[in-house]
Amino acid sequence: MTIFNLGSINADIVYRVPHLPSPGETLSCGSMSRGLGGKGTNMSVAAARAAAHVVHIGAVGQDGVWARDRLLEYGVDTRGISVLDQDASGHAIIYVDDDGENTIILYAGTNRLISTQMLEDSLVQAGPDDTLLMQNETNAQVEAAKLAAAKGMKVAYAAAPFQAEAVEAVLSFCDFLILNEVEAAQLQEATGLAPESLPVRDVIVTLGAKGSRWHQTETGECRDFPALPVDVVDTTGAGDTFTGYVLAGLDRGLPMAQAISQATRAAALQVTRLGAADVIPDLKDIQDDIS
Repeated sequence: MTIFNLGSINADIVYRVPHLPSPGETLSCGSMSRGLGGKGTNMSVAAARAAAHVVHIGAVGQDGVWARDRLLEYGVDTRGISVLDQDASGHAIIYVDDDGENTIILYAGTNRLISTQMLEDSLVQAGPDDTLLMQNETNAQVEAAKLAAAKGMKVAYAAAPFQAEAVEAVLSFCDFLILNEVEAAQLQEATGLAPESLPVRDVIVTLGAKGSRWHQTETGECRDFPALPVDVVDTTGAGDTFTGYVLAGLDRGLPMAQAISQATRAAALQVTRLGAADVIPDLKDIQDDIS
């Protein structure tokens, strides 16, 4: 069984500055770092580290070959990643000041240049035992959902960055939907449907420090999963880690409740680390007690 993830691939370029720059100001930075990021990348790494076979479907420019290679090092099947000449790779320019405040400029780049042919080539061997995962940082979600549905695949959608119209466009194809509390309220306002009434079998609403809530809409079951108490260092990538672990657990045959509990532990460990994809915990990490 395989998780095919149509997902973004970004470079997170972080500049440490004494204060956030004002209009027209030239400012020297104290340090610069480049890390692997993007919601799609984070979820692929998390699922791979949770022992799932993950094929990432995406695109980078010539400047992003390093990101594809690092994904491979982290256990992700990168044969679905195309290297394009039309644009630069997706990236985020992040300014972080001494108080921890930040300003982020996001450039989608090649994340928005995924063709139907690329999807078809990547999904050629996919079947009913496999899962398609998508977020909203690439193009072609609807096309991918249609291809996956035609093959009998399970379709999972992580509704971020949130746009109600993007969710509505794929909702009829989805078997699994995950969104945060604010996004759930926004979707309810747009559709008139509460999470438990959506036409999706499994809906998870993440609640930040309060944990998460799972709705099984076919049976009406609703269950809360509390977050684990930890010393938070950086929340970047926590939600993506949670999503990747839930889907990897389901892919490995775990019941939903067990998959969510395992993902809750992974997300708790993730927030004790500084960074995103590069520091996502693996399955062995979360088998140890979190103190």
